[in-house]
Amino acid sequence: MEWQARLKLDYCVEDRRCVVRHEHHGPLHILKSLYPEGDRVCHNILVHPPSGLVGGDELLIDIKLQTGAHSLVTTPGATRFYGSDAKTALQQLHAHLDEDACLEWLPLEALAYNGCQAHNQAVFHLSAGSRLMAWDITALGLPHAGQPFVSGQFQQHLEIAGVWLERGLVAAADHRLMHSPLGLNGHSCQSTLVFAQGTPMDEVRREHVIAIAREVCEHHPLRLLAGVTSPDARVVLVRVLSPQVESAMDLLRSIWLQWRHQCWQLPAVAPRIWAM
Repeated sequence: MEWQARLKLDYCVEDRRCVVRHEHHGPLHILKSLYPEGDRVCHNILVHPPSGLVGGDELLIDIKLQTGAHSLVTTPGATRFYGSDAKTALQQLHAHLDEDACLEWLPLEALAYNGCQAHNQAVFHLSAGSRLMAWDITALGLPHAGQPFVSGQFQQHLEIAGVWLERGLVAAADHRLMHSPLGLNGHSCQSTLVFAQGTPMDEVRREHVIAIAREVCEHHPLRLLAGVTSPDARVVLVRVLSPQVESAMDLLRSIWLQWRHQCWQLPAVAPRIWAM
């Protein structure tokens, strides 16, 4: 049976509180809104009860943040793309941020099981004054469980509309990509963390965002497998290769918390669901 699921989230500010209205079709929804930081930031946990996707499944997520809204969206566990036939399993996110809106898109990792045919897409539309922190973490196979990623493929699409676009195809049969020092070099986890604004950062702010990330990387065990770049005045990127998810997640969380604290003047506190 193929699962077709859609979820629409619409955030706005009412009486100085960020609230969300949502619609869903199929097995994809959010839990009760949480406010661990007060009314300013609405935290939501996105839940997919089947817990994974196989060929033909589609998860379509549409997030709208109206002027001044601020949401943090995460998941309770990995998004699992299971091995399947020739059909592709799709997860697609489109997020639209109005002026002065903020989005923190922080799902746990996408897990590509051996034999999967997967497409994971995230597109962000930023208006003037809007702000974004988001990450994409992909784990290939379960090497520590004796299930390496030796067949199948995983397509990735990350985009900030009109500013930055990255597409990739990780094919298990592509030995050069999987094992070359110019490719993944045998690492089973690849990650990207994004700090972006709808309005270009001035040079001082841009360098500050970069410096924070580089400082955290320098003191982390993955320092030789991480890099910080800025392809546009509106975007700063952190890229990480790692042998396992946990170490990459630890590094990205550390940078995100420092960005949050130093750049957005918000508490450096992770969602409680991550500790469960």
